Formats: sequence, C-alpha cells, structure tokens
Amino acid sequence: MTETVPNLRDLGGIDVEGGSIAPGRLLRSALPLGDDVAPPHIVWPPSVVIDLRSAAETEERHPLDGPGVTVHNFPLLSALRPGVAPPESLAELYQLMLRTTADHLVDVIGTVASASGTTLVHCAAGKDRTGVSIAMVLALLGAKREDIVDDYLVTAQHEDAIEARFRRLFGARRAELPTQYFATPAEAITGVLDTWDEHPGGAFGWFRQAGGSADIVDRLRATLLR
Repeated sequence: MTETVPNLRDLGGIDVEGGSIAPGRLLRSALPLGDDVAPPHIVWPPSVVIDLRSAAETEERHPLDGPGVTVHNFPLLSALRPGVAPPESLAELYQLMLRTTADHLVDVIGTVASASGTTLVHCAAGKDRTGVSIAMVLALLGAKREDIVDDYLVTAQHEDAIEARFRRLFGARRAELPTQYFATPAEAITGVLDTWDEHPGGAFGWFRQAGGSADIVDRLRATLLR
C-alpha cells in the first residue's frame, strides 16, 4: 500500500543568519518506507538518510537503502534500555539526549554538512530525536528561536498520519510509551534551546564542547544556505 511519508517536510525557506536554507537540501520525517511517495515539491528519494533510531528499532536493511542512497545510523536514545524507566516528560527526555548522545548530535551535523545531495533526517515519529537534531542545525545556523520552535510544533499537525504508520508497522507498540510522549509541547524544545543559550558561547559553544568544530559549521552553512 503506497503512502505519503508521514510528517515529511523540507526545511527550505527557513531564515538563518546570512540567508535562508535552500529547498531540496534538508528534509525531516517520521520513519519512511520503501514504497512511500512524497509530494511533487519535495525531492524524493533523498541521497543521504540519517536514521536516529536505536538498534532495537532498526531493520537489517533500511527501507530506503539502495543505489544512490547512503544510510547513516546515529542512535540518540541509546540510554533508554529495556528495564530502564523512561523520563516522565519529553522535556526530561530531550535533556537526557543532550547529556548522553551529544557526540551523535555532532555526527548528525557533520553528515548533513558533508552531504552533496538531499539529506533526510528521521527517527520513528520524526518529532523527538529528529526535533532535537533539526533544532541543533537551525541553532548553529543562527535561526530565530521562534522559527525553531515553530518548525518543531508543525509535527502536531501530522499526529494522525504518524499514528497510522505506527499502527501499520507495530500494532499497539506505541501505546507502551508514556502517553505524554505523544504530545508536541513547546516547553520540550525550548528547554533544549535554553540549555544551549545558557552554555558559554551559546549553541556553538555547546557544539564545540561536544566535539564539533567551526569548520563543520562553516561547511554546514555552505551546504545548506542559498
């Protein structure tokens, strides 16, 4: 059954310091399938896929893996293991990501910066791990805080399609998560932005401490901006 990729959008057009993101360079979505389609205005399939899911969630072969597509996996919630109680709120979950997988966020930024074609960043719902990763991209490029939050909140408009994808693939599996994880609360992503803003040097200082470099940010700007 052919479906449109859930929660898919092109980050093109978002204003950042010195310009805006070029269309067709960076996409975000929920888990894509091999027979998914995309709206005509979105470049599909992407040439680079960044999968943020953990090992227990991934397939032996990524659904988009094939000729002309390079797949990278950077698990951003590896700290959540069977038997470990998840944080009570998404705000706490996002802070857990920042504390435990900052190196993978650096990997995400480096991969986006090095891509020569269209890059897709996704997790399962395209909201949490993807949301933090895209927020990092936008913060490093100097996007306005309200624009980063607005992009995050768009996911709430796609909740029905995300839930349908989960039901198709996993049955009731998503229902095992805390119900508050299904929401798209602004305070979850603003908490991430606060963490970066409060760091010496802001988002860039946090990125540098996590292992990033000015060169990566320069390449990110060169790759994404028009």
